[in-house]
Amino acid sequence: MRLEGKIILITGSGSGIGKSSALLFAKEGATIVVNDLDAIKGTETAKEIQDAGGTSFFIQADVTDPDSVKAMVDRAIAEFGRIDVLFNNAGISGVGALHEVEPDAWDRVMNVNIRGVFLPSKYVIPHMMDRMSGSIINMSSCIAEIGLAKRASYSATKGAILALTKSMQVDYASFNIRVNALLPGTIFTPFVEDYLKNSYDDPAAAIESLKKRQLSGDLGKPEDVALAALFLASDESKFMMGSPLYIDGGVVFGKNA
Repeated sequence: MRLEGKIILITGSGSGIGKSSALLFAKEGATIVVNDLDAIKGTETAKEIQDAGGTSFFIQADVTDPDSVKAMVDRAIAEFGRIDVLFNNAGISGVGALHEVEPDAWDRVMNVNIRGVFLPSKYVIPHMMDRMSGSIINMSSCIAEIGLAKRASYSATKGAILALTKSMQVDYASFNIRVNALLPGTIFTPFVEDYLKNSYDDPAAAIESLKKRQLSGDLGKPEDVALAALFLASDESKFMMGSPLYIDGGVVFGKNA
């Protein structure tokens, strides 16, 4: 029970990495505030936790909307009195070289991925400051450290999140708030699966190509990232501050011969 007694808010936890993290955190004793824009998926995550004997409830909120985010945080605080861990997981992808990306598409990726970290943090941090305690996990990506074709908008946001993580840590270290970032490689989530099906004539060949990018020779699973998030959420990582944690199968620091 590595998270026993902790109250944890996870944005975008209706599916993928967020859902896997919610289920794992609940098994480790945490009470989970599930958030997603999709009410059906978010409710399903909360119900799975409850059916397994855990404690969870769902709050639908748009992480790009200040009023929606503030209402979510206010409700969680009213219910539990605190938020021990904030996992800023919600995000979307963006495809295309810079000159190929339409301004509206660019703005949407910026809005969800960066504003979606800014707003939940903005409204949760004052409560953590009052308690002089907290852990924030921001979802960046290994793409923040490498170049990757046709990912201009997405890589820009993930680089920004990594820089923001470090800046936040400097500002809030004196309040005993830790801020760290996860940098996954290619993780085989439902989103990635749908993207491959819709973007490639031969999705199976595309998957094999992606596997070759990683020294592991395979794609990651949502559970792989959830286990890393568990470490950052727990007190076991109390000496990690402003740090990137790579879960990338060897993309960043390795190269196949």
